Amino acid sequence: MATPVKKTFPVTGLSCASCALNVENRLRTQKGIVAANVNYADSTALVEYNPSETVLSELKTAIQSIGYDILLEDDSTDAQEKIQRRLSKRLKTNTIWASILALPVVVIAMFFPDIPGSSWIMMALATPVVGWFGRSFFINAVKQGRHGTANMDTLVALSTGVAYLFSLFNTFFPHALQTQGQHPPIYFEAASVVIAFILLGRMLEERAKSSTSSAIKKLMGLQPKTVNIVDKNGNAKEIPIAMVKAGDRVLVKPGDKIAVDGEVDSGSSFVDESSITGEPLPVEKMQGDHVYAGTINQKGSFVFVAQKVGAETMLSQIIHMVRQAQGSKPPVQKKVDKIAGIFVPVVMAVSVISFITWMIVGGDNSLTHALLTMVSVLVIACPCALGLATPTAIMVGMGKGAENGILIKDAQSLETAHKVDVVVFDKTGTITEGKPEVTDFAWTGTASEKHKLSDVLFTIESLSGHPLAEAVTGFLQKKSTSGLSMENFENHPGKGVVAEYQNEKYLAGNEKLMADYNVDTEAVRTRIETWQNEAKSVICFARNTELLAIIGIADKIKETSAVAIHELQKNGIEAILLTGDNAHTAGAVAGMVGIENFKADMFPADKAAYIEALQKQGKTVAMAGDGINDSQALAQADVSIAMGKGSDIAMDVASMTIISSDLRLVAKAMRLSKQTVNTINQNLFWAFVYNVIGIPVAAGVLYPIWGFMLNPMIAGAAMALSSVSVVSNSLRLKTRRMM
Repeated sequence: MATPVKKTFPVTGLSCASCALNVENRLRTQKGIVAANVNYADSTALVEYNPSETVLSELKTAIQSIGYDILLEDDSTDAQEKIQRRLSKRLKTNTIWASILALPVVVIAMFFPDIPGSSWIMMALATPVVGWFGRSFFINAVKQGRHGTANMDTLVALSTGVAYLFSLFNTFFPHALQTQGQHPPIYFEAASVVIAFILLGRMLEERAKSSTSSAIKKLMGLQPKTVNIVDKNGNAKEIPIAMVKAGDRVLVKPGDKIAVDGEVDSGSSFVDESSITGEPLPVEKMQGDHVYAGTINQKGSFVFVAQKVGAETMLSQIIHMVRQAQGSKPPVQKKVDKIAGIFVPVVMAVSVISFITWMIVGGDNSLTHALLTMVSVLVIACPCALGLATPTAIMVGMGKGAENGILIKDAQSLETAHKVDVVVFDKTGTITEGKPEVTDFAWTGTASEKHKLSDVLFTIESLSGHPLAEAVTGFLQKKSTSGLSMENFENHPGKGVVAEYQNEKYLAGNEKLMADYNVDTEAVRTRIETWQNEAKSVICFARNTELLAIIGIADKIKETSAVAIHELQKNGIEAILLTGDNAHTAGAVAGMVGIENFKADMFPADKAAYIEALQKQGKTVAMAGDGINDSQALAQADVSIAMGKGSDIAMDVASMTIISSDLRLVAKAMRLSKQTVNTINQNLFWAFVYNVIGIPVAAGVLYPIWGFMLNPMIAGAAMALSSVSVVSNSLRLKTRRMM
């Protein structure tokens, strides 16, 4: 069976949250679909499907059959933007003309109702508003009705259609109701103004919604359209970015945007990487350094070799992950979707009940009151506010995170992060730089042999893949240029390496290895303990049972680590250090950054088990790490945070990635989560309150007390403003500080 594929497709024709739910339900019934989430806020569908079973063209047909469309082409994003621009232009035109024609209808209805031919004038002005500029409501309502579904367009079409047709009847047959002793009511102003208000609300909503995805648009705008390729003769040639291949040599001039990921081949400069890492200071780039697509060169020029192009670049991966994350749903949204799914039918039922009730108890004005309440209930109900409450906040929150170097993989982790009360840290590469360097080197052997022994140590450590061994070879490389032929090489995991040279056994490793081979280290015990208390790892070098040298290696603590730990603790979050290093080093590092609780000599499974134990105590645990050995613990944690300069496996497992590896962003991520969840709760509160209060008022519950009957025009304005207010509240997240 083929591995399921996740892909985001633009969807067109969505007009409310119920539309998104209809498309989502339709997608889920198709063959081979594993999961489908439709995001009303940015009109996209995140679909997970089995490519061996699912035929994409059949998906398109299925969605078109219920009145919407899904774009499957490779350039679907551009196609969606073109369609969106065309629809926005049409919406703007319809809104302007509907408003222009509705205004005199309102003026006549309110101030000059008795002028000769007033009904005919209002009918002439209202007819194009309802029949042409508001035609989309009726077209969509009919499409929904054919498939036994309903949405916001159904409510608008029913309310304005009933008001218009009733007014039309009374205009042509004014004496029909007069015979019953009633003055024939005319609601042309209600029908036209409701449509004008709702069109205006949708136009404002579309503008606000487009702002929620501005982070993605900014990221997409970072990549240049063309690049300068340097050929074998050193000549530069400008080509489209789509033609760049791995291995091409790319020339970057001052001020240029870097097009693809690669490694500097010649030249040097400073590069602004703030778009990727969130760090404001430019980073110096020299031969051998990596550069990334979307970053901006400063004053110097350099040539780099392209390594990752197209969808493989870090920028493309970030855009892809942010898009997928923005389309995912947190648990709270699933509850809202259930409510939105039954919302429209319930509202239609309430409107019918209010009509029947007022026909029974309304007395002389029963028909007038019945029609007013039915129309007002249909108009004021707003599933859009409910549908927009969560996704708009999620989109803005994730976009803000991406702009600040925090890449969030799914909505659930963003919702969970604010609950975290324990953050577990790995040491190497997370709290420390992850680049061990030799700080101390002390010989205890014969001085005349130092040159030869340096060659032996260099060679034996070069056969080991351990980071500490790399630090030693890096230190000795300038002093030892030729490798020697070693025999019977043995790697002892967690201890060191052993090999034979000229019939003598050489060892390089920790004290455990020395003890295994009866090497006495007591003579240097004090120095070893001193180095370990300074957070240094110690490697011993021995021949047979003779100790030859001890080497102190330090992994520099990041400048931001202590500040980041303090920030978490200030917010009531406990920090714990778990490391595979020895207790001396672990304790020293923990002390330097202000961590009280630490565990040393931990294997990967031990870290995962420790996190599981914390979770059983009722703790919500976040884990921050950067290595392959952290992947098991990251998978166990409630919120997993990978440091961006670590292993691909760690980043793949983690639900969040700190691209710059700056630990201060961990606290910022928690703060962003809190702000986003607060915004979601505010949005949902006001959306529910609006509907809970608005619908009964529209049904006329205040009339027996204060004689107040809600005008459908006011109901239409309130409905339009409710959606705009929810989106506007989400956009406030952009301006809030994360610290």
